Amino acid sequence: MVVVTCARANWGNSGLAYLTGLPDGPPDFSRAAVLSRAERIAADAAGLLAGRAALLGLTRGGRVSAGGASRLLQARDGWCAITLSRPDDVAAVPALLQVDDLPEDRWPTLKAWAATRFVSGVVERAGLLDIPAAALGEAAPASPRIRRMGAPVPGRGLAGLLVADLSSMWAGPLCGKLLARAGATVVKVESRRRPDGTRAGNRAFFDWINGEKLSYCLDFDGQADELQQLLAVADIVIEGTRPAALARRGLGPDHVAPRAGRIWLRIIGYDDSGRPAFGDDAAVAGGLVGTGPVFCGDAIADPLTGLEAMLAVTESLRRGGGELVQVAMAAVAASYAESPAAAPISAYPAPPPQPPAVSRSAPELGADDDIVRRLVTERRCVPC
Repeated sequence: MVVVTCARANWGNSGLAYLTGLPDGPPDFSRAAVLSRAERIAADAAGLLAGRAALLGLTRGGRVSAGGASRLLQARDGWCAITLSRPDDVAAVPALLQVDDLPEDRWPTLKAWAATRFVSGVVERAGLLDIPAAALGEAAPASPRIRRMGAPVPGRGLAGLLVADLSSMWAGPLCGKLLARAGATVVKVESRRRPDGTRAGNRAFFDWINGEKLSYCLDFDGQADELQQLLAVADIVIEGTRPAALARRGLGPDHVAPRAGRIWLRIIGYDDSGRPAFGDDAAVAGGLVGTGPVFCGDAIADPLTGLEAMLAVTESLRRGGGELVQVAMAAVAASYAESPAAAPISAYPAPPPQPPAVSRSAPELGADDDIVRRLVTERRCVPC
């Protein structure tokens, strides 16, 4: 009873109850156990889960995600989620609905279309057009997939290790942030043509996630050899793109020169198919929703995956590394959804989340290119 009471109080005080529930209804406390589990990985998990919402001033939207890009839609046989966060997703909606013209607000038409179809048909057709979509509860819990890649190097800690963070948005970059906080040197690698999309968004969020990293920018196509050199000397690589995109450029884990003890962390949405996923639809796929259903928190599969990825890296390090570790967002959400649900209504207060402290501004794009090149040169001259 004491544990349940503390969990509900912490969920309310964290701002996560404030972010869950119908916009015209009370805050939802049903997923309080999620925070209790996340706090076993990081004591400040509450701030990590609700930090973006606090910095952006987001609130609960019920069946509209806190960030606004995802919707829970009722189909003939259940619920599904669709995310339109990229311009290409919005542009693909007429093809999804097989119509020539649509009003600027596509959601009412999408809602009516989904209501006439089965969930499987909605998700399948969206997938054909690369639109992120998920059926409620379709994913099963799963531990990270691990493949041996090289010789282990036992006895290392994170302090002083070199991390090449090729990920973007939230899950991978949060893992990189936590690694930097633990003493690793983290290099945020961005494409000159397509830098991390959050860099152009709310700067406070980008600074919060990436302020402790070096910024390294290059052309992934024209400078693939240079990037490969960084990956070859890195102790940890964080990859958040589709595996085929790196493999096509000769930058995947099987294309980079081996290094004893290297940990290659791959964060994906679902499986090796390359199916796209964002934090809100991946959470729905895992069944991690509030009562109704409604969206739980703010894109909660993203920060939960960042935390679980950090845990997976530290566990790999204890084994000596030399592994490819693959973490799927939907599977992470499904594992947290297994935590017992509580009653949604509570007498505890549910204030909005408080903005986290942003210790330093993230460097401008490519500001640390020379520093990173020197690091690579130094490490190439020293046997691993």
